[in-house]
Amino acid sequence: MQNDLDVILDIMKGARFATVTTRGAGGHLFSRPLAVLDHDFDGTVWFFTPDPSPKTQEIAADPHVNVAYADGPSHVSLSGTATITRDPALIDRFWNPWAESWFEDGRDDPAVALLEVMAETVEFWHLDKPAVLRAVEVAKALVTDSVPDVGESRTVEF
Repeated sequence: MQNDLDVILDIMKGARFATVTTRGAGGHLFSRPLAVLDHDFDGTVWFFTPDPSPKTQEIAADPHVNVAYADGPSHVSLSGTATITRDPALIDRFWNPWAESWFEDGRDDPAVALLEVMAETVEFWHLDKPAVLRAVEVAKALVTDSVPDVGESRTVEF
């Protein structure tokens, strides 16, 4: 599992933004880009978010979320539960100039909060071959009626 976690972390760190999907009123899904915060992945991911906001209201009503990352051809899809925290120590730990730009009063803005997502499952697709070799693998698979070998895909449970 450690090798899988290393691959997942590499993909996450390669993405500048992640797409966080929440469920709103009537069951509708809403996806929003949030800046990726640099930290070691241990089953939990963090994002700055203003609170209150439609996103935090949706999470209060239904904490189940999905977080999607893309780094080139590699992808991570994290399914889990979210909470909102205003823990000053955590906010200080993750505070950065990028976060500063999103809050009118900077770190002292009363809307500053963190979105914490605890993973339940993480699925990843790691394409570890250059595009030309992936195209060759796909062509070979079409001719041999097999599945192309372009990388790995696995699901990790937490």
